[in-house]
Amino acid sequence: MKKIVTVVAAVVVAGSASSVLAATGEETYNTYCHVCHATGVANAPKLDDAAAWAPRIAQGMDVLLQSAINGKNAMPPRGTCMSCSDDDLKAAIEYMTSQSQ
Repeated sequence: MKKIVTVVAAVVVAGSASSVLAATGEETYNTYCHVCHATGVANAPKLDDAAAWAPRIAQGMDVLLQSAINGKNAMPPRGTCMSCSDDDLKAAIEYMTSQSQ
């Protein structure tokens, strides 16, 4: 009986651990952000457009993160990723800015 409980507990822990792992910034970008940022929909800065990103990057991560959380211009709050945590959004921003410098 003790072995069964141990196995069940291990399966439960493994299953819950996979559900709480945060996506990488690149994964979040590819899932949610690329729709606009790959093509510049509604004037979204394109992923690899250093000139478009430079003034945004100069404002700092806090400003970029608040824009992502609250929405800005045509971008809706959380960039359509209502399930993304603030850390997920920050990771996506870090990915986009690293690709745009």
